[in-house]
Amino acid sequence: MSFAGELDDVLARAADAGVAGIVTIASNLEDAVAGAELARTSSRPRVCSTAGIHPHEADRCTSDALVELERHARSDVVVAVGETGLDFHYENAPRDQQIAAFRSQIELAERLGLPVVVHARDADEELAAIVREYAGRVVGVLHCFTGGEMLLRAGLEAGWYVSFSGIVTFTKYRGADHVQAVPGDRLLVETDSPYLAPVPLRGHRNEPSYLQHVIRRVAELRGEAAVAVANLTFENACRFYGRGS
Repeated sequence: MSFAGELDDVLARAADAGVAGIVTIASNLEDAVAGAELARTSSRPRVCSTAGIHPHEADRCTSDALVELERHARSDVVVAVGETGLDFHYENAPRDQQIAAFRSQIELAERLGLPVVVHARDADEELAAIVREYAGRVVGVLHCFTGGEMLLRAGLEAGWYVSFSGIVTFTKYRGADHVQAVPGDRLLVETDSPYLAPVPLRGHRNEPSYLQHVIRRVAELRGEAAVAVANLTFENACRFYGRGS
């Protein structure tokens, strides 16, 4: 675990930076167990968790694993299914297994009335088709969005949310028009920690307290006040994850 032995300090720094809530994202069944335990034992900031199998591990998404995943997803501290999705960049699992695992987890989210957290990399066409297929049946977030216009449009037309990470602060970031195109009521921000630390903290391990840098940059790109973006995205996150503010 990236924060093993430091969780209390990391959470304290997040609270001091104004972070009121954290969603810890699962990539596999082991993560789901650890995330749920953290959610049950932490109160400041409030922590919730997810249950999901990342596309990198889609070859582990067996029928038995899906039964176990559903058991974890039914926990009262779990607020979403995921991280699931498609990654055709690294292809750590075969594409057909990724697609099958993604569909199974979307259907689990639909069955449980939970939103779905979606990873997308170099698979815009396939992902957009699946998002359109399940439109109106489940709501999701295109997390850490770096996709193209087609996927963005498919997500927004399906009523999904779009989340931006520290990537928006990078010098070579070219997605300003996407940040500007997302309606205010569908906008989310995230750290994706421990990855993708934002400027001016590149090279450091990322953590929730760094979210303020993402908010400032998103606000700049949208021509809005940082405090307005912070308040808006907090309200959106509470609505998306079904937790009161």
